[in-house]
Amino acid sequence: MDKQVTQEMKTEITRDMALSIGQVEKTREARMKTEPRRMTAEEKDDLLRQYHPDYREDGFVVLQAGPNRGSKVPRELGALLQGESRVLNLKQNFDSADYEADVLIIGAGGAGCSAALEAQAAGASVLMVTKLRMGDANTMMAEGGIQAADKPNDSPVRHYLDAFGGGHFAARPELLRRLVMEAPDAIAWLEKLGVMFDKTEDGTMVTTHGGGTSRKRMHACADYTGAEIMRTLRDEVQNRKIPVLEFTSAVELLKDETGRVTGAVLLNMETGEWLIVRARTVILATGGAGRLHYQGFPTSNHYGATADGLVLAYRAGAPLLYPDTIQYHPTGAAYPAQIFGALVTEKVRSLGAMLVNREGEAFMHPLETRDVAAAAIIRECKERGNGVPTPGGQAVWLDTPMIEMIHGEGTIETRIPAMLRMFMNYGIDMRKEPILVYPTLHYQNGGVEINGDGFVPQVENLLAAGEVVGGIHGRNRLMGNSLLDVIVFGRQAGRAAAEKAKTVQPGALSLVHVQAFEEELRQAGALSGEVSPRLLPHYARKSADNCKKYL
Repeated sequence: MDKQVTQEMKTEITRDMALSIGQVEKTREARMKTEPRRMTAEEKDDLLRQYHPDYREDGFVVLQAGPNRGSKVPRELGALLQGESRVLNLKQNFDSADYEADVLIIGAGGAGCSAALEAQAAGASVLMVTKLRMGDANTMMAEGGIQAADKPNDSPVRHYLDAFGGGHFAARPELLRRLVMEAPDAIAWLEKLGVMFDKTEDGTMVTTHGGGTSRKRMHACADYTGAEIMRTLRDEVQNRKIPVLEFTSAVELLKDETGRVTGAVLLNMETGEWLIVRARTVILATGGAGRLHYQGFPTSNHYGATADGLVLAYRAGAPLLYPDTIQYHPTGAAYPAQIFGALVTEKVRSLGAMLVNREGEAFMHPLETRDVAAAAIIRECKERGNGVPTPGGQAVWLDTPMIEMIHGEGTIETRIPAMLRMFMNYGIDMRKEPILVYPTLHYQNGGVEINGDGFVPQVENLLAAGEVVGGIHGRNRLMGNSLLDVIVFGRQAGRAAAEKAKTVQPGALSLVHVQAFEEELRQAGALSGEVSPRLLPHYARKSADNCKKYL
């Protein structure tokens, strides 16, 4: 946000907002009667090329070394992928292990916890490590719902077609097939564990539409869906007494003399102590990268989302799939400043709220896919000049009072209570007045390449699950498929890792592959000067000695 905004400017902005709200209210009745048309495929492609941040060449850099040499990635990510290791200059003995496990899981969000539960159920000894607390993850912050084709008028085939088209036909078929085919079982598994999904009085699950869906298949727990799923998974991990090292970051993978992954180097972020884990298999479940703030965008991500897993996997020789594709959620909070970038769930639009400009015009269908919606908002603000001025820039209205005009009084408090409370904290009653939104950095579409069983084909004994993975969603993800993929692929990774561990006998612990990669960077003149992985966002408390070394 611009700290130079004067009180006079704030007053002018507030006056403009009030006038614009008048236009929104004036046009609401007419908009209620006429739904905006859907864009054609050609219109969508043209819009994305011109306005989506993924198409801004100045936002990317070409990698000079590693498995993706010659490919473009966001500049901020490229600096970390081509950065210096934290451990090569340490005088540390990496030969002996402080911990041993059949399955080491790096990350303790939805994917990590799902993997841990299944791996332990398969008889493996499991160790989880996470740089914050268990459950501090994007899973916790997901609001709108989880998709599954489990109603009579729906099918996994329809789910597949929606997701394949929404991802620009770039999803890996074997991954997407597993996602949609195992979705109904994922819902049943979660419900059995105790997740309290929304239901009608007769016990039927309530489902709604999401952007790009042809059927109502979004299952939800009000707009606390991710928090409810994470609560249940976290409780189950604790009840089964699976060991978890919190505030402990994985800073490098270890390999043996044959090139197989054999564990990881850890850093206790409270004590500064270095730790070694020897493991038969390793699962990366480290989540996304929103806190790198690509192209200066705000983010809806949790504090630890700094692309750690991408860095570790890349140094170990794992290629990244579609690393140039990022999801900018179209509706991040744009006002007030205290919640700038916070997620406004797509469920708000699925319940009927329209996106409208400063003149009260609906400039797009409310349920276009996320990439199209984000590009349309950027176009409305940047080119057409129809954005609403805010202290942080431009925004558009999300006309939330429409929800209760459509569904009746009390709908917002019942169906999206978290949204209502978030805005009420700042004196904005979304039942009576619209809210201001602008795209926010939300999801890492690209990531580590895996096969249908969750293994990284190029790096033996390494698996990945959740947002760190690329290929499941193609080049754009539909709402509700991320909570689904952390469950489906987290469970699969846990089962596969436990089975593989039965046949593995780890060799000597080594960082030779890290040394070789750094030498490749030096030879290419590509060392960025960054130290990676970056364990905390760049704006962490730099004055605190215990934070400085992790930036």
